[in-house]
Amino acid sequence: MIIIKGLDGTAMKEMTFMDHLEELRTRIIRVLIILVISFGVSYYYSTEIQEILLAPLRTALGNNGKIVFTGLLDKVLAELTMAFWSCILLASPFWFREVWLFVRPGLYDHEAKAVRPFIFVGFLLFAAGVSFGYFVIFPFTFKTLISSGVSNVEAMLSLHDYLMLSAKVLVFLGLLFQLPNVILILGFMGIVTKYKLREWRRYIAVIFAVLAAVITPTPDAFSMMCVWIPMMVLYEIGILGVSWIVHPYLRRKHMDENVQLASKS
Repeated sequence: MIIIKGLDGTAMKEMTFMDHLEELRTRIIRVLIILVISFGVSYYYSTEIQEILLAPLRTALGNNGKIVFTGLLDKVLAELTMAFWSCILLASPFWFREVWLFVRPGLYDHEAKAVRPFIFVGFLLFAAGVSFGYFVIFPFTFKTLISSGVSNVEAMLSLHDYLMLSAKVLVFLGLLFQLPNVILILGFMGIVTKYKLREWRRYIAVIFAVLAAVITPTPDAFSMMCVWIPMMVLYEIGILGVSWIVHPYLRRKHMDENVQLASKS
């Protein structure tokens, strides 16, 4: 049985398991409607979105290559791919709101106030991750890949393959930049502390090195470091956030609870 809290933190309504499933079904339907509408808009502007994604590659190519499509359906599939990924990104404020409305009734008012800032920060971090991939990773990686190896050869790059790869990389980087947010949430939940995070630093560094090798298609160490360093910086920001925000908050909360218990006794 699910208990819905009011703004004062007191129980207002009890929801059965079936009621909770019905609420979940309603939210899922709304999310699907949002995504369908967003997909239509994204597909209508798919050409403009493709041009934006192709800009870094065209700059790196210059006059040394062409972007081609080899299959009859490649251009159509490229448009559908762009519309799919774009609808998820562009509609994220709306479908995330539905997720929040589903989770919000199960939280106390002080918990909701603590979580709400993370929603806004999450959007900013996601945009920062996408911008980092587009303005930093893409130009450097493309230039390195195209200029490496033998010279006096012309590149023939697949439109569909590039658009799929670039979209996936940008989404992955946007999610990866949520790391400080995730660490802060885990800190408020009491799952991690600054001491544990510092102990895990060496293992996290190895995991991030593997991820950097996967993200960057170029095998050189400098390209991997361009990805690995920001990832470690994000992890360190998460540690600072737990140290400067979570620990003082939990300490004050614990002191307030002790004061309330002392006053009752």
